[in-house]
Amino acid sequence: MSREQRGPNEKLGAVLALAGISNAGLARRVNDLGAQRGLTLRYDKTSVARWVSKGMVPQGAAPHLIAAAIGQKLGRPVPLHEIGLADADPAPEVGLAFPRDVGQAVKSATELYRLDLAGRRAGTGGIWQSLAGSFAVTAYATPASRWLITPADSSVAREANTAEGSGAPIKVGHSDVRKLREAAEDARRWDSKYGGGDWRSSMVPECLRVEAAPLLLGSYSDEVGRALFGASAELTRLAGWMAFDTGQQEAAQRYYIQALRLARAAADVPLGGYVLASMSLQATYRGFGDEGVDLAQAALERNRGLATARTMSFFRLVEARAHARAGDAQAAGAALKAAEGWLERSREGDNDPSWLGFYGYDRFAADAAECYRDLKAPRQVRRFTEQALSKPTEEFVRSHGLRLVVSAVAELESGNLDAACEQGVRAVEVAGRISSARTTEYVKDLLHRLEPYGDEPRVAELRERARPLLVTPA
Repeated sequence: MSREQRGPNEKLGAVLALAGISNAGLARRVNDLGAQRGLTLRYDKTSVARWVSKGMVPQGAAPHLIAAAIGQKLGRPVPLHEIGLADADPAPEVGLAFPRDVGQAVKSATELYRLDLAGRRAGTGGIWQSLAGSFAVTAYATPASRWLITPADSSVAREANTAEGSGAPIKVGHSDVRKLREAAEDARRWDSKYGGGDWRSSMVPECLRVEAAPLLLGSYSDEVGRALFGASAELTRLAGWMAFDTGQQEAAQRYYIQALRLARAAADVPLGGYVLASMSLQATYRGFGDEGVDLAQAALERNRGLATARTMSFFRLVEARAHARAGDAQAAGAALKAAEGWLERSREGDNDPSWLGFYGYDRFAADAAECYRDLKAPRQVRRFTEQALSKPTEEFVRSHGLRLVVSAVAELESGNLDAACEQGVRAVEVAGRISSARTTEYVKDLLHRLEPYGDEPRVAELRERARPLLVTPA
């Protein structure tokens, strides 16, 4: 359905011409983006012609999909007002800002928390379905550069007034902050064990909306405020990571940007580096290796002399992942060597942040294996995967499943079809126990690589075992 405007939409026509997209091309892109979110759309070149020449405005998710499709071609975010569809919904701008002012930073974060997330939990997709496909790696440029220039605000003390919320403003204390940190710790455990789509993990956005937002809008001293911003940044990054794991790239991007801004307010440079590392992993996963390198190096640059050895090791490992995706074997190898060196220098008594509890030699080996997978070096993949799988644990179930898939790919590329299928079966079994779109995508990639062997009984059996996983929405 659509509604009519007055006269042609000249803005949309001009941007389509700038992007070099035909009417048929835009319709195809919009339909494809909709299909990625489970929407059945049947737009064609005539539909687009009506949008441009008659000013018709498509309803539902379509305006956001149009902006996303054009943005992908231009390589930057495209706001609705630029294509004459600003009255469709103002939500696409929420969460993308990285304000210089602390007060505006609080406003930007709490606006994101208060978006309609109920629809997502109820299965309708909520606001994130309407933002489908709107991830743009260029949206990270301003946040990263502003954080590099000024990684900490001068003061964050705040005196709230009644007009900002309902009832009397909250006087925030350390006990309030402690509760947020405990929530973050619980969420980290659930996410690692059950995936970002598990219902317990989905409570993080609710915690941000119900618990963190009122506190951020309350009154606090500079000392308490720093701690509050740090705890909120941890939870916000977690919300982004869980969205990333469930395939909600656009939501993850907004959460990450706000997490980085909150980390700046907390004056927590290592935490800011961790958010940048998360941004880097997302960019790398989406195929933007060069941008992933930039984000990882931004994390490294500001943390020299500040972060612990284990933290620096993780940042160098993330850099290696990005170099490998970009196809730079020499740079990836150098970053891996540096990451291993930092890890060897780490000690049990180091003051490592709590959020780094997942990282050790097994995680280093797992990511090194993925680096060599991207660089098409199966022997190295097998060597590191064996190390990564040497200590299976129930604490990090999703990671174990991802490692099994990487192992299967290495076996396949080494000519060991039996071993590849065996590891694939184990990976499917793990993937069926968690809710992780990322793990499902890894399994799909393995099945795609096995297509030339489709007549083999072992491959047919693996595909049959994976069928329930592939037909169930992640």
